[in-house]
Amino acid sequence: MNFVTIDFETAKYSRESACAAGLVKFIDGRAADSFYSLIRPPRLYIRPDFTRIHGLSVDDVRDAPRFPALWESGVLPFIGRLPLATHNAPFDMGVLAAVLAWYSLETPPLKYFCTLALSRAVWPELESHALPFLGEAFGITYKAHNALEDARACGLVVCKAAEKLGSAGLKKTLAAAGIKMKKL
Repeated sequence: MNFVTIDFETAKYSRESACAAGLVKFIDGRAADSFYSLIRPPRLYIRPDFTRIHGLSVDDVRDAPRFPALWESGVLPFIGRLPLATHNAPFDMGVLAAVLAWYSLETPPLKYFCTLALSRAVWPELESHALPFLGEAFGITYKAHNALEDARACGLVVCKAAEKLGSAGLKKTLAAAGIKMKKL
């Protein structure tokens, strides 16, 4: 089961304001590699209420690379040809699409799926499918709203879903849950 999880933190409500990215590569159903970076948002500002959520301030991202440098040298090579997984895909894939558009970067033919939708399909009986709730339910210890920690927890949810469904491989897991890959 090979895939890459991705998570973004943003500086404000606008999606192009990514200020951190975390990615974890899962190979054969195990976390094999990770990539994390702070990102200098297009406007050097972070809403105070967002700082309270993810702990990042303007001082943290002031000297961070802008997204185009990270995309070309880090993020895109890290993803390679693997599909992406993210918890609440409309948000994180929306952030990715927005920063690519903001900087006029070519949008590659990336495939992705949503682990929030996967968790709802596999565990409909749970009262919540938020990542912190799933982490607690499945004994996944992590720091919520840290992009790398969220990405790792997201991947572990995929592995737990495959285990529950008795599926070998990502395609079979998604098919058993009725989840389809989407394209960015």
